[in-house]
Amino acid sequence: MRRTLLALALLAAPIQASAQATVKGPNGGPVVDSHGHYVEMVSRGAELVLYLTEGASKPLSAAGMKNPRALIQDGGKTATVTLIPTEPNKLVATLPGPLGQGARVVVSGTLIDGHAIQARFVNN
Repeated sequence: MRRTLLALALLAAPIQASAQATVKGPNGGPVVDSHGHYVEMVSRGAELVLYLTEGASKPLSAAGMKNPRALIQDGGKTATVTLIPTEPNKLVATLPGPLGQGARVVVSGTLIDGHAIQARFVNN
């Protein structure tokens, strides 16, 4: 039984990793697919901007999003920042400073229609 569970876990690992595979988006940042919704992360200085889209780059409204936040691990420190929804499809936060090379950012929140969004990024 344990071998079967271990085998299933090992088989599922590549699928989970590929679900967070990134490509460059229209704003120059990496894009992650979150169950058919796309999140693009752009970091400019101390500003963190996330663009939400669906389908063929169709803007997805961030208005009314519940509990939008980003968990950031950078330089051995972990912080949670609140993301502010701005129209048409952006979530914005002001950070204490620019993201460092290799900083990890996990974004989460719930759209007004109840769909949960979660995306993981590594700042390059």
